[in-house]
Amino acid sequence: MTLTQERQPIVIQPQQCLDLEHGNTLREQLSSLVPHPKHLWAIDLVKVNFMNSSGLAALLKGVSAIRSGCRLIICNLQAPVRTIFELTQMDSVFEIYENYDAVVTMFNAQP
Repeated sequence: MTLTQERQPIVIQPQQCLDLEHGNTLREQLSSLVPHPKHLWAIDLVKVNFMNSSGLAALLKGVSAIRSGCRLIICNLQAPVRTIFELTQMDSVFEIYENYDAVVTMFNAQP
C-alpha cells in the first residue's frame, strides 16, 4: 500500500486486495490523517482486484473525514470491486471517478 501527498490531494493506493489484513492497514492510514476542510483524499483502487466487507468497513472509516469538511473520492474501480460497491449500494455513499486523471481535472478546476 502506498500513500503520497501532492499539494493538497492525498492519494491512497491500496494494493491487490482489501480483506481483513489490508483493510486494517487502510483503516490505520485513514486514522492517521487529519481531515481539514478543502483537503481532498483520493483512494485509488486501480491495483485492487478483490474487496470484502472488511475492505468496505475500512473505506467507511473515511466517511468521518467528509463530516469534517474533507472531500473523499474513490477512483479506478476494477470490475469485481465495482460490483461490490453496486451490490452494497456504496456507490451512492462515495463520490466515484473513472480514473485518477478525472480526479486531477476536477481538483484543478476548483477555485
